[in-house]
Amino acid sequence: MQARIAHICVALLLSGIAVTGPVSGPAIAEAPTVLRDTVRDPHAPAIAEASARFAIPEHWIRSVMQVESAGDQRAVSHAGAMGLMQVMPGTWAGLRQDHDLGSDPFDTRDNILAGTAYLRAMLDRYGTVGGMLAAYNAGPGRYDEYLSEGRPLPAETRAYVAMLAPRLDGRAPLPNRATVADWREAALFTDRSAARPPQNGGSPDADRTPRETGPAAPNTGIFVVRPGAETRP
Repeated sequence: MQARIAHICVALLLSGIAVTGPVSGPAIAEAPTVLRDTVRDPHAPAIAEASARFAIPEHWIRSVMQVESAGDQRAVSHAGAMGLMQVMPGTWAGLRQDHDLGSDPFDTRDNILAGTAYLRAMLDRYGTVGGMLAAYNAGPGRYDEYLSEGRPLPAETRAYVAMLAPRLDGRAPLPNRATVADWREAALFTDRSAARPPQNGGSPDADRTPRETGPAAPNTGIFVVRPGAETRP
């Protein structure tokens, strides 16, 4: 029994959990479960924190992260997007400042928090899963052009939305043109009228970042089709 306790204490110490007193029976029983969960999914603590902080379901975060980087913490795209959630450098800079993140964009926790904050901003801006995903991938400025001018979305973005929207409970795989809402009217931005939202797609746009929000059930619909609006392929 003592040998088993010592083994658990060593495992806890190696995992970064301090052991400063006697290890009780319940703690012994719980420790292996905690360690197994951490080993199985090392990103779980950061995902849980980001989900609670920005009211984005955990499975949304996992799905986006899997498609963006396949779990590669050091991933860098051809456009320069960084880390697990593939956050663009300019977007990272704004999110880091607004949410008191560290200096390393590849840090697991900070990258997941930044990416989830950006998902929250895009969901609040467009109100639908499809809009959130399209703007996350192509950037809100590029997506606004699709909505207002009918400029076709890049094939990569169309495939991205088609792949992810069903996983995130969206009712349709592809977005349709709709009226662009004034982002300044969104609840996310009512207290920061001087700034503009960040862009994750690389083209120039606003630098505003999302605020933290309490738990809320996100709108899982895709795009509301405006009567008479043209549907782009």
